Amino acid sequence: MKGGGKLQQPLRLESQRFRLLSIVVGCFVICLVFLLSSRPDATAFDTVSPRASLEGARRRPAAVKTLRTSSTAGVGGDVHVDIRPQQQQGGSLRQSVEQSAGDKTATEWVRDTVIVEERSDAEASEAAAEPEEAERDGDGNAAAAASNPDDQPAPGAETEEVRDAAATATAQPAAETTATAPDRPEGKPRAAGGGQSKLQEQPARQPQEERHEPARRGNGTAKATPDQTLSTGSSGGDHQQPLCDFSDFRSDICDMAGDIRMDANASAFVVVDPAASGADGGQWHRVRPYPRKGDETCMGRITEVTVRSAGGAAPRCTREHAAPAVVFSIGGYTGNIFHDFSDVLVPLYNTARRYGGDVQLVMADVSSWWLVKYDKLLRALSRHAPQDLARAGAAGEVHCFRRAVVSLRAHKELIIERARSADGLATPDFTRFVRRALSLPRDAPTRLGDGTGRKPRLLVISRHRTRLLLNLDAVVRAAEEVGFEAVVNESDVGNDIAQVGALVNSCDALVGVHGAGLTNMMFLPPGATLVQIVPWGGLQWMARADYGDPAEAMGLRYIQYEVAVGESTLKDKFPPGHKIFTDPTSLHKKGFMFIRQTLMDGQDIAVDVGRFREVLLQVLNNLSQ
Repeated sequence: MKGGGKLQQPLRLESQRFRLLSIVVGCFVICLVFLLSSRPDATAFDTVSPRASLEGARRRPAAVKTLRTSSTAGVGGDVHVDIRPQQQQGGSLRQSVEQSAGDKTATEWVRDTVIVEERSDAEASEAAAEPEEAERDGDGNAAAAASNPDDQPAPGAETEEVRDAAATATAQPAAETTATAPDRPEGKPRAAGGGQSKLQEQPARQPQEERHEPARRGNGTAKATPDQTLSTGSSGGDHQQPLCDFSDFRSDICDMAGDIRMDANASAFVVVDPAASGADGGQWHRVRPYPRKGDETCMGRITEVTVRSAGGAAPRCTREHAAPAVVFSIGGYTGNIFHDFSDVLVPLYNTARRYGGDVQLVMADVSSWWLVKYDKLLRALSRHAPQDLARAGAAGEVHCFRRAVVSLRAHKELIIERARSADGLATPDFTRFVRRALSLPRDAPTRLGDGTGRKPRLLVISRHRTRLLLNLDAVVRAAEEVGFEAVVNESDVGNDIAQVGALVNSCDALVGVHGAGLTNMMFLPPGATLVQIVPWGGLQWMARADYGDPAEAMGLRYIQYEVAVGESTLKDKFPPGHKIFTDPTSLHKKGFMFIRQTLMDGQDIAVDVGRFREVLLQVLNNLSQ
């Protein structure tokens, strides 16, 4: 028995070795079968040199890209994306993804994948010039496409081809193209946790020639930010020229050319355009033609004008015009001379002057008194009688034009900026136009010592409701004492503009408390001086923007006299030490209504005559230079 036991022990050992060998061989065969089934183009034993292997990889129609992923369970892994072109109709791509996380290997369909293809320089330039077409998912969402900007695979998960390619990447520049994968096949299970594994990709490097079309709304209109023009594509895929520009902070401008029909009854301007007959239906915009774009209270008073393109039916013309149309509103804040000029007349000149008088003015929200008051200026801009949009609408008229501009090109308050003007106009051009239109004779102020012996004239604008100059008589006496011929005038909305203009133009300086009456400075001859008395309350910024900057833009000298607490009646309404005296600008956060009611209309002024005398002497000094 002992001998038999010794004999069985070697046999048992040989049997264990045989079983172990069988297991190893079996595993090897399984791995080989798996390799050949998953990569039919691969060889089991490749003895080719690494460089030859790389050349072979480059000759293949697709390459392998390794990306880092995070699984739904939160376990990181490497994804090997292996893409081969399929012989299917429609040119769709089938992609298999092998994910290794620990000992598990899973193959899953994914929608967001990356295709990396190495090409020669010539092929890359040809591919960049061609538009790339992306397959879309069944739910209408485009699959994401991106590539690693460094073009580097994740470490430790490279295939042999990628390792060899990385070794010689500097010798052979590669071009990357991206595409999207088709939907997941029906019935294919999702990853554990109910979600798909997502590729964490860096933003793609885009070819320089690649163009990105804007996202389109359901009606075919490109989605744009509020300061961008909306454009509509035609049925043929070409984009129409945008009709309107919404980028300016003061006004929206629609500048149109072609077959334009003003349907006055609908307050609409229709551009007949065959390209607008497609599925997109053309452009459609609503514009309020008044340059106070951000002021909802004001713009709520302005008639809304529709601007649209139409490829089919359009209203029939009842009257045709050879002259272009400029469309604007005289509603809003008009009736105040500051707004009459800043909101209408200055931007109207900037918009319509280019037509040399051959322009049809079309007005909304018309007041007959306004037309009478500014008749001479309107006639100087247009030789045609202005059209009332509401009256033409009541008559059912359709006016047709070859060119139309809806709304006015406005810059700063009372200012035309030459750099922004389409015709290179500037504020002095407008004031010169006003002097010519009103037949104002003087283009220069009186100069002291010119031998005529004539005293310079100083005009004091007297307010009669708010911000009163309580010691007006003392100011007039001081002006006369230093050598001026002083004149007092009350600015009133009903005053004839030509008469007011003639009075102001005869003067060499204008003095007044902050308010609309200072707008009359535009009738002064260039080189004259404006003195603005600024009420207490931190209003220097407003005074400068409304009248100081425009005065200098008109070629005038400007002096800003800022009232002290002792010169304001606010001292009688608030106790000493009140915030309105110690930190008035902090109260501006209460809003413009507080500023207007308390700081502007809530105080009158009695200037320190001794202090103001120094200002008058400075004005005289300006006239002597």
